[in-house]
Amino acid sequence: MASTERSSLLDNSGINDTPMLNAREAFEGANADASRMYHEVKSAKEGHKSEGGFLKPVIFGGLDGILTSFAIVAGAAGGKLSPEVVLILGFSNILADALSMGVGEFLSSKANNEWILSERRREEWELESYPEGEIKEMVEIYESKGMSRDDAVLVIQTMAKYKDLFVDVMMSQELELQVPEENHVTESMKEGFVMFCSFACFGAMPLLGYVLIPVLFPGLGPDILFWSACCITGVVLFCMGVVKSFFTTQHGFYTGMETLLLGGACATVAYSVGQLVEHGLGYSEDV
Repeated sequence: MASTERSSLLDNSGINDTPMLNAREAFEGANADASRMYHEVKSAKEGHKSEGGFLKPVIFGGLDGILTSFAIVAGAAGGKLSPEVVLILGFSNILADALSMGVGEFLSSKANNEWILSERRREEWELESYPEGEIKEMVEIYESKGMSRDDAVLVIQTMAKYKDLFVDVMMSQELELQVPEENHVTESMKEGFVMFCSFACFGAMPLLGYVLIPVLFPGLGPDILFWSACCITGVVLFCMGVVKSFFTTQHGFYTGMETLLLGGACATVAYSVGQLVEHGLGYSEDV
């Protein structure tokens, strides 16, 4: 009977009982009954998106790459430079910046993790040296979050029996720091590599028009090449925003338009600066 009721409730929730479509879709659909039933099924997976760990380097690297590349294209177009110059400046800059961003992401992530681990060692030493003081601090923190003193004392004294657990909780609640995994150096290397690939791949997008269109349509002028770069950049920016929405609760159209408008504003500034410099210097490739 209970099994029948459970199946009926899951069917009525409009969510398929599959490994990928479960508690997350219940959350997104605000279906509390389905969420409760999924948690009651021991084999159910909640569907948390662990891929979000690389969301920052992918989005940050991709956005930085495509805007940096398009800024070069827009600035060169505003300055009336030839397509050959655009390609030379674009690809050389993208490769150099991608390497710089990848290495910078690795070093900054590694340094941040090492600092957090040093803080954890300090908390371990303080707990060993003066456990009463650390317990008192944690009790006060839990009281500030709305817990009664008796409950806070009970919870903290229970957790204090388990040293590693208590230190991690202190790191989270007292210092608001997330302790990295033991293989944090490897993870930092992965983040750096993802940043490099994202920057290089997305950064090459605005230059594709300057590479492919002259091969397919040899007679087209620089203005057409520039507008093709604008179109490619706009589509990619919008798609990046849509992909970002998969990891948030925002609608894909809004995140896509947000990314497109912000990227377009940066490109407009680059193009305007290029025109100002060209007019100010009176530069022309024909001179």
